[in-house]
Amino acid sequence: MQLKDSTVLITGGTSGIGLELVRQLTGQGAHIIVTGRNADALNATKSKFPQVHIFQSDVSQPQDIEQLYKEVTRQFPSLNILINNAGLMRLIDLQDASPDLDNINREIATNLSGTIRMVHQFLPHLKKQQSAAIINVSSGIALMPYTLAPVYSASKAGVHAYTQALRLQLEDTNIKVFEMIPPGVNTNLQNDWVMPVNPKQMMDADQMVRIAIKQLLNDRKELRPFLIGVIKMAGRIMPDALIRFGHKEFKKFKALNTNPQK
Repeated sequence: MQLKDSTVLITGGTSGIGLELVRQLTGQGAHIIVTGRNADALNATKSKFPQVHIFQSDVSQPQDIEQLYKEVTRQFPSLNILINNAGLMRLIDLQDASPDLDNINREIATNLSGTIRMVHQFLPHLKKQQSAAIINVSSGIALMPYTLAPVYSASKAGVHAYTQALRLQLEDTNIKVFEMIPPGVNTNLQNDWVMPVNPKQMMDADQMVRIAIKQLLNDRKELRPFLIGVIKMAGRIMPDALIRFGHKEFKKFKALNTNPQK
């Protein structure tokens, strides 16, 4: 995939993997458009990278996506790459009845529905480009249920399945479909967690994005580090053992979580 002089829209581009994508894709000579919910975070991103263009938009809100489409395609008719990176991850005890129905569904609304809506909205525009791409960010957790974050797991498994179907449906078009599959990455997703993660067990965002861009340039349909390949193989050989291993983290969380998350 050609990145130099491409125009790239990155959702959730103000921190973590998204912000690192801004930095490294800028270095590749791409023109970057960043979206996010938080105006202060967007302005901070603009301060770090003055050449990027920012739009406040929430992918969980259909009306925001509609407005974003109108503004972006009017100002940047050459937009040819969409990166669906915006994400939300929470540690949830499914026996905690305190969240209401909208609350318990937040990861689905952002991670899965947001991705589907963004693709649906921007697909007609991307089909007009000579060369275009859609990159959906899933997770290693898409390949195995993680009981500590059950709704996040479900949302990313949905992104994984949707991306595979999208790739096949678009195989005879000008649009290439990629899936970025990170393992655990040190980002602000973990900032509000009751149980802190061990940073030594996590990959740094710059390393993950560096691998992804190298593979993207070589048209690898799955943008992933070696560890994800190991997880995929283990999931086929001993799926129950892999899930049970991850479930140990939930038991630690349950013991620590004296104040249920809202």
